[in-house]
Amino acid sequence: MSTEKVMNLDGRNVSFQPGETVLEVARREETFVPTLCWDERLDPYGSCRLCVVEVEGRRIPASSCTLEAEEGMVVRTDSEKLRKMQGTLVELVLSENPGDECPRCRDIGTCEVHELAEQFDVGRERFLGDISNASKEDSNPFLLRDYDRCISCYRCVRICAEVEGDYAITMTGRGWNKGIATAFGGPLMGSECTLCGQCIYTCPTGALADKKMVGQGSIPGKVEETRSICPYCGTGCSISLHARDGKMIGVTPVLDGPVNEGALCVKGQFGFDFVNSDDRLTMPLVRKEGQLPPVSWDEALDYTAQRFKSIRADHGPKAFYAIASGRAPGEGAYMLQKFTRAVMNSNQVDNCSRA
Repeated sequence: MSTEKVMNLDGRNVSFQPGETVLEVARREETFVPTLCWDERLDPYGSCRLCVVEVEGRRIPASSCTLEAEEGMVVRTDSEKLRKMQGTLVELVLSENPGDECPRCRDIGTCEVHELAEQFDVGRERFLGDISNASKEDSNPFLLRDYDRCISCYRCVRICAEVEGDYAITMTGRGWNKGIATAFGGPLMGSECTLCGQCIYTCPTGALADKKMVGQGSIPGKVEETRSICPYCGTGCSISLHARDGKMIGVTPVLDGPVNEGALCVKGQFGFDFVNSDDRLTMPLVRKEGQLPPVSWDEALDYTAQRFKSIRADHGPKAFYAIASGRAPGEGAYMLQKFTRAVMNSNQVDNCSRA
């Protein structure tokens, strides 16, 4: 028996499942409802008030991210009153932020605040106020902390707690002195932070940014994005690789990755510098008379096969020990153990990621 129920959304009857919020129904129906504090991986919070909708029978608009859909509910998302209210809220958010170009706008990501400002055609001048000057200098090599741009959406605090379970950052202070901080206001490297980068990619402003990617958005040239799998271990996390002119410039998590669901470790998130290294091997080398000249793949494979045969013949199968790389795919690890056992007659095989 179907559990689907029906509500009216902007004049259309749409179905929903019990427990779904109005915002979830609107997103599924591709109906625009602006948000700043919402992230599909987090529990509803309702602090930004941008997602307000009009509900028939209610005197004031309600936040759609915390409002459960009900049978027969009539909801409107696009009235002139709502758009004026939402535009004013965006203006108020902008008024407390610095007017210079933010780090998020200068990397290859998106700044949700400025995207909404363009969509509502508003600026920061009408309600211009003081800036909190809460920027936090941090010596860590990965995360830029520019809390002048913080809008108190709590998404970074919530994702650190609800998704990562680290509880490395929290909201401190009240009113004008409110801000994000680690325990005792220390550096991230001295906290429970694992530098996973989750806070960067949930932040809707430039308050948190990837130091390696800041400035990349202003460099001429097309940035190509390629979906791939992180090579560091056997977990198989989904990632997006960003490259310009054949050079890697950044890695971002994939939210719909079946294994990691947007989560990455510090290596998967930031450890891509080796890809662009001048010392990276691009062809096989074979030692000859104390030198390592480049050779063809055919010559390298023939030489390796000959050496394997001679080692087994001269010293026996126990002289052969294979270690698979954690950066190799599962199929590669399987082939290596099969080769070790079936061809070299050795059971001495391991993987560097086993520990």
